Amino acid sequence: MTIATLLLLTAGGGLIGLLLAVLGAGGSILLLPLLVSGAALPTREAVPLSLLVVMLLALANLGPCLRRRQIAPRPALILGLPALAGSWIGGSWVKAGLVPEALQLGVFAAAALLASWLLSRPLHSERQRTGQPVLLAIQGLLVGLLTGIAGVGGGFAIVPALVLLAGLPMALASGTSLLLIVVNALVALAAIGHWPATSLPLLLPLLLGGVIGAAAGQRLAPRLNDQQLRRGFSALLIGSALLSGVEAWRRQPSQADRAELQRPAQAAANGADSTSSGASRRPLSPAGTCSSWA
Repeated sequence: MTIATLLLLTAGGGLIGLLLAVLGAGGSILLLPLLVSGAALPTREAVPLSLLVVMLLALANLGPCLRRRQIAPRPALILGLPALAGSWIGGSWVKAGLVPEALQLGVFAAAALLASWLLSRPLHSERQRTGQPVLLAIQGLLVGLLTGIAGVGGGFAIVPALVLLAGLPMALASGTSLLLIVVNALVALAAIGHWPATSLPLLLPLLLGGVIGAAAGQRLAPRLNDQQLRRGFSALLIGSALLSGVEAWRRQPSQADRAELQRPAQAAANGADSTSSGASRRPLSPAGTCSSWA
């Protein structure tokens, strides 16, 4: 690990910890692009490492929210239970190799842009304070799938859902989001079944910076209003989506790579054809069959 990479990861961890403390989300939005673009990790290593880091930092920030009672149990259950199912399904798809690397990053970029648009919409309290449990449950399932596929805690989608569909204020939505992030990330890690052993040294600078950022964020959070948080969060989502979209385009397999991947299958098919055609040329027995067992 170079000094530049070490400093980059420490600074990134600090910003992630700050965002989780202030917004209850945003860690994965920066962490996945940071690991993929900054540390040049393949998504197979970046996804579980991202889940592990975000889970630990969200858990560290959850304590103050519990003390301030910034948890909404009913919306957490309505959104959280479908999210757990989605996390397991998405992680199982990744484990089975059904989701290519470029698609993982592309899904992440699209979801970040969608969440940014939702969060930038004006709130109409008459309609949204009543809560929409069915839409909230559907959002939970989608968040869970995103957690399992793209290795994100899902806070950047959970917070807009809790604000827009459950009618929660930003502070209460942030605390509830932290709880759901911890549980979703744990389930997704179990479903993926891959421990990023070779990348674990990167964990130390990320967590060190995250602890410092979380301490600063806990001091700032009570002084910021909902509108400031929503605008900052929305801008962050757009930037992260653009970065991930560029990385997804860069990591698409080239024509040469596709040809290389198809070559073993073609060779196997040619071998099978040769075997079958060789068998068809075997001489017939006097009885007119290919076998003496007639």
